[in-house]
Amino acid sequence: MLYHILYEFLYPLNTVWSPLRVLNVFNYITFRTAYASLTALSLSLLLGPWLITRLRDFQIGQQIREEGPKSHQAKAGTPTMGGVLIIVSIVLPTLLWANLRNRFVWLAIISTVAYAAIGFADDYLKIVHRRSLGLTGREKIGLQILVSLSVGVFLLYQMNRGAYSTKLTVPFFKFFAPDLLIDRLLGTNLYFFGYLPFLVFVSLVLVGTSNAVNLTDGLDGLAIGCTLIASAALTALTYITGHRVLSDYLDIQNIEMVGELTIFCGSMVGASLGFLWYNAHPAEVFMGDVGSLALGGAIGTVAVIIKQELLLIFIGGVFVAEAMSVMIQVVSFKSRGKRIFLMAPLHHHFELMGWKESKIIIRFWIASLIFALFSLSTLKLR
Repeated sequence: MLYHILYEFLYPLNTVWSPLRVLNVFNYITFRTAYASLTALSLSLLLGPWLITRLRDFQIGQQIREEGPKSHQAKAGTPTMGGVLIIVSIVLPTLLWANLRNRFVWLAIISTVAYAAIGFADDYLKIVHRRSLGLTGREKIGLQILVSLSVGVFLLYQMNRGAYSTKLTVPFFKFFAPDLLIDRLLGTNLYFFGYLPFLVFVSLVLVGTSNAVNLTDGLDGLAIGCTLIASAALTALTYITGHRVLSDYLDIQNIEMVGELTIFCGSMVGASLGFLWYNAHPAEVFMGDVGSLALGGAIGTVAVIIKQELLLIFIGGVFVAEAMSVMIQVVSFKSRGKRIFLMAPLHHHFELMGWKESKIIIRFWIASLIFALFSLSTLKLR
């Protein structure tokens, strides 16, 4: 909105009044990304106390699972659904600073809000029924798949317009870029099956990422801290992907319209930093599923748009480790009747080993930072 008012409307008037030339800075994505981050941070810090008070007034408190670590019982009643603050702090700055004619910006916003709505419904049911489970697993996964398929269909539409590519970027391999479409089926009556591999892949990325972030959200500040680091890495990758010179230099796919998505990623960085202020140990508020599913959906959507889906394994390395620990635990217990970990997800395993919560959180942040730096380094390791 500010971009359109200050740059598109007021800046051209510099021929009448020369001081308006300074508004040319609003044409630069880096400038607007920086201010989107600051706006998101400010919103989060300013609205946080008000939201926490309202959540307490409405008695919207966290329900703790009985089978979880005993130390977590003391957190019962802590205000939850604080993810609403994160969503507002991401969406509003993006609307203020981004070029709203950009379809990828709207795709990221709508996907994030859709996943937030699923999380909101889950949190709401938990609060109404006063139990630790909201939507059933099938309901939650089904809704997530529906959103991810919608994202995939929109990207296919953009591909047909020449604004997107379904070719996969494979880390470490410069000349290996398999297409996720089956071309020989596209001109037949079975054309749907030609698109199916891409749609399935997009669903796996988005649903997997949203649930991985959700599983990581088990300790104060853990998920939001890792999200802060991952979104910072995505900010850099998005800017590079949308920059013709940098993408050519690093030999990665250049998607011209993606540059504006950097502002969305910058807003996610600011919103995460602001929420961490209140979610740091001991937490004053939890994000709930409305926050964790939305953040995972946002991260996955950005990765799919900028064609860094496989690199997301490293960008969100901690999220992947948490999700894998749950899958390994379930498979091991059902097949052998034995557990690999003391408790899953992984952070609970370390809790039961006697690690202090603050130590687990900081060490996982460090691991997340290492993963993110490694992911950026792979741009030259090809």
